[in-house]
Amino acid sequence: MINLEAFYKVSYGLYVVTAGTKEKSNGLIANAVFQVTATPPQFAVCCNKDNFTTAFIQQQKAFGISVLQQDPESKIIATFGYRSGKDLDKMEGMEWREGETGTPLIITDSVALFECKLNNTFDVGTHYMFIGEVISAEILADDVDPITYEYYRTVKKGFAPKNAPTYIDRTKLAKKPIKKEKAKYRCVVCGHIYDPEIGDPDSGIKPGTAFEDIPDDWHCPVCGAEKEDFEKI
Repeated sequence: MINLEAFYKVSYGLYVVTAGTKEKSNGLIANAVFQVTATPPQFAVCCNKDNFTTAFIQQQKAFGISVLQQDPESKIIATFGYRSGKDLDKMEGMEWREGETGTPLIITDSVALFECKLNNTFDVGTHYMFIGEVISAEILADDVDPITYEYYRTVKKGFAPKNAPTYIDRTKLAKKPIKKEKAKYRCVVCGHIYDPEIGDPDSGIKPGTAFEDIPDDWHCPVCGAEKEDFEKI
């Protein structure tokens, strides 16, 4: 028996993994990023084979890792997590710079940067695990905490997109009782759940506010989707 809720007990961070050149590049939100050796320092990142960024890593033999701060703007999550670089330039409107390999490194809402030279690639089924040696590392904000996937899931009410290695089909989770007083609504773009009991204080929506009473110009605090992009649970 596999209890899918157990997977939520494994801790992760939240990062932007980038690859490419100044002329053409892309990036994605990843939580499966971890250090695998100390000497030399190496990081592993897992990328879905269908992701646009995956091809750039394979071509350029390098990738960047931007460690996101605890409360990143919804724009950066929406752009790198829920939109395809095949349809838009993800770097537009972002603050970034070239690394030693020419890899773009995202500065927007980041507390630290790593640039890695690709050493090994492992085929793990739906994903590739890329192992890269760190060739540069920098702290951008020493007094700001990095975001964790737990914080993103429980506080920001976000979920891993379908291409993420940690994706869980929520229809297979155990059903929990739903309060009948005020219904919850889910963003069809990113999975964020609006809970009336919590509201959205950062956007001026007080706890206890029913979804129907939210102004029509309100947007998803995670991905920026419009109110009409929410469905009733």
